[in-house]
Amino acid sequence: MAVKNSSCEPTSLLLERGAHIEAKANNGMTPLHLAVWHALQAGDCSTVSVLLSYNADCFAKDDEGKMPLNHIPGGAGCEKLLKLLSCHMEEQRKRKALMSCREGKAMAEFEEAISQIVGLQELKMQLHRWARGMLFDEKRRAMGLGIASRRAPHMAFLGNPGTGKTMVARILGKLLHMVGVLPTHKVTEVQRTDLVGEFVGHTGPKTRRKIQDAEGGILFVDEAYRLIPMQKSDDKDYGLEALEEIMSPMKRVIASNDGFCRRVTKFFYFEDFSTTELAEILHMKMKNPSESSLLYGFKLHPSCSIEVIGELIGRETTEERRKQMNGGLVDTLLINARENLDLRLDFNCIDADTMITITLEDLEAGLRQISRQRQLQ
Repeated sequence: MAVKNSSCEPTSLLLERGAHIEAKANNGMTPLHLAVWHALQAGDCSTVSVLLSYNADCFAKDDEGKMPLNHIPGGAGCEKLLKLLSCHMEEQRKRKALMSCREGKAMAEFEEAISQIVGLQELKMQLHRWARGMLFDEKRRAMGLGIASRRAPHMAFLGNPGTGKTMVARILGKLLHMVGVLPTHKVTEVQRTDLVGEFVGHTGPKTRRKIQDAEGGILFVDEAYRLIPMQKSDDKDYGLEALEEIMSPMKRVIASNDGFCRRVTKFFYFEDFSTTELAEILHMKMKNPSESSLLYGFKLHPSCSIEVIGELIGRETTEERRKQMNGGLVDTLLINARENLDLRLDFNCIDADTMITITLEDLEAGLRQISRQRQLQ
């Protein structure tokens, strides 16, 4: 009402108390649109000046696709208003362009992160193309350029267990947070058991709680295919209810895209690791273990080269087992190898280097232990 009445003091008071400067009327007009319209009637630009001092968006568009400047007719009598808006538009364009430099930093950090992923070259190219497109769109919007909206980034990560899907989800979360698409870089990981209830009426509330937990970040549904019932029609399975619960907030967000509500827009394929790539992953884990890792403080014997370890993995595991485990095979192998080191050492050993060195013998024993564990399962 203050804007409609072209009243400067009430407008300032409302803004000081936290009024939303980009709130929109039913016709899509922001307070700045309305202030411009009433300034044309009253010949008073004071409310427009107040709104601009609070950085009202000069590039906001109403339902007709018009910015506030577009509502000012050409001709005499409008020069002051035109100049006022034009100057602020230029300032905002420069400010947004400077702010958009963060996209370049974000891309550099993103590429550094994915470069640490072993193998998966085709996936890296997919991620590279998607990330650059998303970042350049953010830059275009920051510069006030009117461009078509990209589809919401609902993604499917396809690949066997242990191929790096969760790790990439975390990297994407950080990227989307850095450029302001997401308010946090939180990745909430859930599985079927986190979403699906045992009885009628349990699944909806259970799934909604997880959606609320993930709000502001990424909801990562691991093994989402397990939500699809695979049993006879007379059996009760509430996985589909969980899927519906997850998709319902997405529908509200992307309702403007007809026919898109149920579609995932991006598919990223995670290939299985080769024996050499598994050996590279093992070397990386041993070189840079976190302090919480069971391998922290340990090292590999010089004879444990990538080539030698790759050959050992190929000899001691089947292709089927490698596909089932991928990177998980390396984690289990290293834990088993450390346990074998403890079994192998004598309590009279006082050589510090020997106490922390994992040998090829330990790795071989670790792989055989995996085979025995799988046979028991």
